Amino acid sequence: MKIYHAPNTRSVRIVWLMEELGLPYELERFKLGDPGMRAPQYLKLNPMGRVPTLVDGDVTISESGAIVQYVLARHGRGALAPAEASPEFPRYLQWLHYAEGMIMPPVNTIIVETILLPEARRNQVNVDRAVKLLSRMLAAVETGLAGRDYLAGDFSGADIMTGHACTVASRLGADIADKPNVAAYIARLNARPAMQRAWAA
Repeated sequence: MKIYHAPNTRSVRIVWLMEELGLPYELERFKLGDPGMRAPQYLKLNPMGRVPTLVDGDVTISESGAIVQYVLARHGRGALAPAEASPEFPRYLQWLHYAEGMIMPPVNTIIVETILLPEARRNQVNVDRAVKLLSRMLAAVETGLAGRDYLAGDFSGADIMTGHACTVASRLGADIADKPNVAAYIARLNARPAMQRAWAA
């Protein structure tokens, strides 16, 4: 399998997934904003010109959550996802999709307003609103982790998705001082050798 990847982006999730599963993969590396991501040959694979993109034989798929679900279904051999009959399965689905539905929208706003836009075009009102919203989104994770090390039973694809989003939020300055479960969760995930290899990729 081939992963189109840029450091410190959502594609870290896919490298992390492969490392956790011990699956072989090839990396095609970009830098964030790399003109190669807008090249015609890459736009044929991913018309949005973003990462990640996974190529697996005749299958090309993008969107990190979809890739995690696809890889686990096709190549996971039952790992990192509870069985459909498991009482943890609904929780797994919720937290698998929570990252993109709830955490990453305010994260995206913060990144755009504090990093990507030139200073003259930045809007602090947008940043303040996003930070407040992000705190609410992480509060739900705090509650979801009560009495748990991971979000849906054992470590799973849901932790790869939402755990990565929590880590990114923390690195962007989200206040987790009042969220001890989230703080411990982030530390626990980032201590995993597979995640460390993914950040280094």
